[in-house]
Amino acid sequence: MTTRRDPYAGFPGTVGRTFGDSTPAWPTRNRARTGAPNIVVVLIDDMGYSDIGPFGSEIPTPTLDRLADNGVRLSNYHTMPLCSPARAALLTGLNPHRVGYSFVANADPGFPGYGMEVAGDIPTLAELLHDSGYATYAVGKWHLTRDSTSNAADSRANWPLQKGFDQYYGVLEGLTSLFHPHQLVRDNSPLDIDELPDGYYYTDDITDQAIAMVKSLRAHDAEKPFFLYLAHNAVHGPLQAKPADLARHKGRYDRGWDELRAERFARQLAAGHFPPGTRLPERNGEAGYDVRPWGELSEPERKLYARYMEVYAAMVDNVDQNLGRLTDTLDALGELDNTIILFTSDNGGTGEGGAEGTRSYFSRFVHHPALPADWNPDVEREIDLIGGPQSLVHYPRGWGMASNTPFRLYKGQTHAGGVRVPFVLSWPAGLPRAEGDPGVRGQYQYVTDILPTLLELAGLERPVERARQPVQELDGISFAPVLRGPEAESTHAEQYCEMTGNRSYYRNGWKLVTLHRPGTPYDDGEWALYDLRTDPTEIDDVAAEYPEVVKELAEAWEDAAWRNGVFPLADRSGALALRHPEDARLREPLTLLAGTPELERYRSSRLISFRSFDILVDLTEHGAADQGVLVSHGDQGGGYSLYVEDGRLRFAYNQYGELFEADGGPLAPGARAVGLRATAVADLKWEFELLVDGAVTGRLGPVHQLIGMAPFQGISVGVDRKSPVSWPVYERHRSFRYTGGLRAVTYLPGEPAPYDPETVATALREAAAAFE
Repeated sequence: MTTRRDPYAGFPGTVGRTFGDSTPAWPTRNRARTGAPNIVVVLIDDMGYSDIGPFGSEIPTPTLDRLADNGVRLSNYHTMPLCSPARAALLTGLNPHRVGYSFVANADPGFPGYGMEVAGDIPTLAELLHDSGYATYAVGKWHLTRDSTSNAADSRANWPLQKGFDQYYGVLEGLTSLFHPHQLVRDNSPLDIDELPDGYYYTDDITDQAIAMVKSLRAHDAEKPFFLYLAHNAVHGPLQAKPADLARHKGRYDRGWDELRAERFARQLAAGHFPPGTRLPERNGEAGYDVRPWGELSEPERKLYARYMEVYAAMVDNVDQNLGRLTDTLDALGELDNTIILFTSDNGGTGEGGAEGTRSYFSRFVHHPALPADWNPDVEREIDLIGGPQSLVHYPRGWGMASNTPFRLYKGQTHAGGVRVPFVLSWPAGLPRAEGDPGVRGQYQYVTDILPTLLELAGLERPVERARQPVQELDGISFAPVLRGPEAESTHAEQYCEMTGNRSYYRNGWKLVTLHRPGTPYDDGEWALYDLRTDPTEIDDVAAEYPEVVKELAEAWEDAAWRNGVFPLADRSGALALRHPEDARLREPLTLLAGTPELERYRSSRLISFRSFDILVDLTEHGAADQGVLVSHGDQGGGYSLYVEDGRLRFAYNQYGELFEADGGPLAPGARAVGLRATAVADLKWEFELLVDGAVTGRLGPVHQLIGMAPFQGISVGVDRKSPVSWPVYERHRSFRYTGGLRAVTYLPGEPAPYDPETVATALREAAAAFE
């Protein structure tokens, strides 16, 4: 049954037949309180505890130094050990498994903790501030939209604008090239860009956008407070830096990670981050996470590895420079003192570059049980190219260990190296430092505490109901008292953590933790126990001395896991490879007309990954002088491009940075059917055939398939956009748009190969069900 609402119901004025007989009234506009502070949250990606000046780094970070000098450093702040879960917790104040982010937003195994969508009864910080009269802006990395819903045809229900932001500019996924971002999004729309300007650098770009948003707001409203969520993709891999920034750090790391680590720790002790007597652990020695002594490396290794760290330092340097540009803008507006600026990292520094680092990020960043013996996780590059647009690199895990000084292990683990990160908060007008206050707080606090803390500082309360719907209770607790005085107690007494089977439980100074070996049973023998009050760097396992504490905290972890939706835990079933059954439609044949915007990365990958496929190019009219790219998929990290140059059909295959080329012979004028056939063969390889009007005219292969995150840039028809597949072709022709008559490109995906992870995982589950 439908109803009809009286259009005058609830109107506080009076309405007659004419204006003269009527009394007007207006609804109250939603305005923030006078003097409400602006809020800027700067979230950097994969930065370790010691990577900025206020936390012991030698990297010059003058902007962060000034903020720390005027504000507060939390030396015992904890986060999640992976990006999407940390971001979900920060923006909602709930434990990430409750929100549905047990893992990065690149999975969909079909369980509540892996839903990768923020439910309507979990308001984000942006929504709450927007409800209270704030302008809300987000720039940079989002990574809360599941990869399968990042395309332009999706509902966008979990995109930034639907989660409370007025404007957004950045990258929806977890990483990108800083010189050639693979898909920029403005508000709700992916941008269709052929080429980026010379000198483009993504960290500069998102800062430009943030500054423009703030300036535009002030041009229209002199008083409205704003919330800016500035989420950097730096310093996540692939590591890339501007030449001028890189030059400033040349030679800085020639002495290696062991000396660097000791020097950073000494500065941390001097600054009061740890109590006297705190020890620096030995370098990481766990199998698969171990680090060689710098002195045992060869001279070529030391030269190469030092270059990697120079790139990383240049990226940190650049982030600080750009933060300086933002604070200068706020200062020019007279608003710096009344702006809360919070700087932190989503998780600790990473060991994903492996023992020796990599110059081919996407081949290193592959997790498949059947990688062939000739798989190359480090495609050689000239050292001068490292850090530039032609290289997608990551440093060796020895630098990740130094980044996490003084803690053990890395991103992904629940030991301190993965979860303790720098934290600086400055608000001169609202949190002036008392005389004699060093500004260092050693109280334990957690990422879920950020939302309630910022609300309290802004003078706001989180509602119990929103949009006529009860909201879920918070897990976080405001630490505003800790910010106001060093004598305050921690507001967060205990906390569980879990990431891909690595577990921990913190309670009042005790920490129970595991370093789980994938595929092994989850038993109590995994637990190690540390008394962080006397051993903050987790050196002495006292589990054998305090079995009753181990039992108590293990039971507490189990209870918290059930209450927060942590289960099921990862095992050998390969369930993380599973996808929603409806995603199978993304494997169906697809025709892309000329002029179609670039196809999104994940959508593109479904057409080719772990299978044979055919590509058909319909040329309505090819002239003798016509040339250009017919179809391209990928970038400098891996991809393929079919193009015409000097009258010949050509094929470029970028195998994670190693370029292969094939000649398809002359392409005669006229209407032509051009084809590319990829046949999946053993050892995760493809063999390619080039076809013209049904006849094979060229071959290439076998070459390693592009799997994991490659190709990272999506499919383009008639052009090779942004980061090129072939750098030589790019140097000759830039994006090389095809000049002839191209009607369409059609993809015909074949059946999955036996090593397709989704196929294997499904078979394992079916076999287990049959056995039961």
